[in-house]
This record gives sequence, C-alpha cells and structure tokens, in this order.
Amino acid sequence: MTRLELKNHQVWRDLTEILENLDANILVQEHLEQSDYKVCGYWDEQDEYYETITLPRTLKTELVSSSIGVTHTERFLKLKFSLIGDSANVTQEPNHHIQKIGELVLVYDENLEFVDENWLLDVDFPMFEIS
Repeated sequence: MTRLELKNHQVWRDLTEILENLDANILVQEHLEQSDYKVCGYWDEQDEYYETITLPRTLKTELVSSSIGVTHTERFLKLKFSLIGDSANVTQEPNHHIQKIGELVLVYDENLEFVDENWLLDVDFPMFEIS
C-alpha cells in the first residue's frame, strides 16, 4: 500500500503562495460590482424562489476559507466569504448591530477566470431589497 503524507506536501506551499499574492477582497468587490449587488434567481433553504435580491452597497465581506481543487481535467480555486451587514443603515437606531447575513463562495479556474458562485443568504435581513 502506498502511503502519502500531505502534511508537508508542496500543494500547501503553493496554496499559501497563491493566497499571499492574491487580494481576495478585490475579487469579491469586483464580483459584487459587476453584478450590481444583485443576486438573480435565488432559491432559499425552504425552496422559495426570489427573482432578484439586491444587496446593500455598504455590505462588508470577510474571507473565511480558501481551497484548491483538482479533477482529472481542471484545477480551481474556491474562496468562501462571510457577508456582513449593519442594521443601523435601516433602523437608524443607536442600538444597531453588525451581523452575518450570508455567505458567498466564488470559484475561479487556474487562470483566475470566474467559473461559478454560490450564495447562502438570510432573506429576512431588512437591508435586502427583494422582488
């Protein structure tokens, strides 16, 4: 039986180098701007369909995980972001709070070209415009 130990494998050094030279915040901001802060054709966890969900322009993002994937024919980079909103912009109350309002996963190919996205949104967040 062949034993492969990944703990010190080159793949981790490669991923670290990629992430050190990549500004994930720029990628997610470009993606949000290109989509005009709109998510179209969204199905929530209760199988309810939303034609368009417009996200607040004050939305903050935070990279929470990154991974690389390899298939027989392709390689890709997956970046997972938390989406963070501030209820003060809606309620104008002094007791506002910042909360996680969803997640966004962006997938890029080995040429750093956009491949796919996956959204998980709290559709009850008051700053979303839903249609």
